[in-house]
Amino acid sequence: MAEKKKKVIKRIHVDADKCNGCRACEVVCSAVHSEPRYGSNNPARARIRVISHPLKDIYLPVYAGEYTRAECLGRNTYTLEGKEYEECAFCRASCPSRDDFKEPDSGLPLKCDMCESVPDLDEPLCVQWCLVDALTYQEYEVEVDEDEEVKVEDVELGLESLVDRYGLDTVLDTIARLSRKG
Repeated sequence: MAEKKKKVIKRIHVDADKCNGCRACEVVCSAVHSEPRYGSNNPARARIRVISHPLKDIYLPVYAGEYTRAECLGRNTYTLEGKEYEECAFCRASCPSRDDFKEPDSGLPLKCDMCESVPDLDEPLCVQWCLVDALTYQEYEVEVDEDEEVKVEDVELGLESLVDRYGLDTVLDTIARLSRKG
């Protein structure tokens, strides 16, 4: 029987009813992920996007999730307050069928890192900068099997899919650039 251990799950809870569309979360996220840190503001670098329909006062922050190498079959549309949205608008994945959550220089997928690369933070900067509390940070523990740790095969599969999609030179250049940040 596998040993159980506790794992901390971190997430950002989004309350769309509170969001006023100020996009401060996008601004601070793009600044913290610029090179040098806080050196510029390019919303394309942000790991969070605010989907909006300003005339109807509809704003929905969506933060970047995992990369997927395949396009999903979700081609549904949703109607909110009379405005029609494609299902992709609410998706957190970086995928081949859209440009959201991709690094503007390399095209590599982006994923929210909860600002873990910024020292001495208790919560992600987008949460700290959200003055209306539409974004709140949550941590909770779950029990997982000991063997559910990251496996070398999983990392290799991820790198292989990035190389297939973007080419070895682009992946190596991006890894080299990211390693200089640390």
